[in-house]
Amino acid sequence: MAEQVLIQFRADKALKKDVAEIYEQLGMDLPTAFRMFMKKSKMVRGLPFDAVLPDVTTSREDFRKAFYDLREEAIDLQDMSLDEINDEISVVREKSKRGKR
Repeated sequence: MAEQVLIQFRADKALKKDVAEIYEQLGMDLPTAFRMFMKKSKMVRGLPFDAVLPDVTTSREDFRKAFYDLREEAIDLQDMSLDEINDEISVVREKSKRGKR
């Protein structure tokens, strides 16, 4: 038998309880489920499930509402000069470039 190690991590108490109940209904305890997760991760050399962002669909009405909400927030803001606007654009572009590296 391979040498055993103890693995510890923190989790939300309610989440642990809910997940433990699911595994109990499947006839196993939490440590067994985590060992299965680790073995399957090793087999597939990654997460043993798809890890993708969900498709986000935004309606025209969602965009319209966001536009009007932002316009309402901007009522009390001071006008910006063209130089201030260009400075802000430059900062955003620089952050974007750093994020792509």
